[in-house]
Amino acid sequence: MSKILVINGSSRENGNTEMFTSLILKDVPHQSIHLRHHTIIPIVDKRHSPEGFTPVEDDYDHIIQSVLAHDILVFATPLYWYGMSGHMKLFVDRWSQSLRDPRFDFKKEMSKKKGFVIICGGDNPSIKALPLVQQFRYIFDFVGMEWMGYVIGKGNSPGEIMQDQNAMAQAKHWNQYLQSL
Repeated sequence: MSKILVINGSSRENGNTEMFTSLILKDVPHQSIHLRHHTIIPIVDKRHSPEGFTPVEDDYDHIIQSVLAHDILVFATPLYWYGMSGHMKLFVDRWSQSLRDPRFDFKKEMSKKKGFVIICGGDNPSIKALPLVQQFRYIFDFVGMEWMGYVIGKGNSPGEIMQDQNAMAQAKHWNQYLQSL
């Protein structure tokens, strides 16, 4: 059985993104990290500096160690202003630091993983979230992570995701697939 980690970028407790993710992962063994419960500090980009990045005392290292310990990564984010949440973006931005981390070969480790994306938002997300899907594809491609797929659900006001019949059908499909792994 694969080890699944959900990286949830929602800033809202029990919001549509969490509801949608819970349906997709119902009865599927997994761990979850809610980025809003962790401190990830922005850093100065020193990718090209000989000395590399300055160490930062925050929760990023703990989170990235958990990422490296799992086989399937589920990135769950609301569609905020037609992109990923700030929590998720800050987390992914810190990957630049991991690329220079001498403790591991980040790209090699990430290339052993599969990635899946869950997006939930309002304002016609089935169309307007597609650039975000493409952004995740580029991110996964950059680190060599296998693309599993994505789902997009419509949900703006609390609980609205439950009314999106297409999203509910996709949740059922992906739940059955993930249970089969």
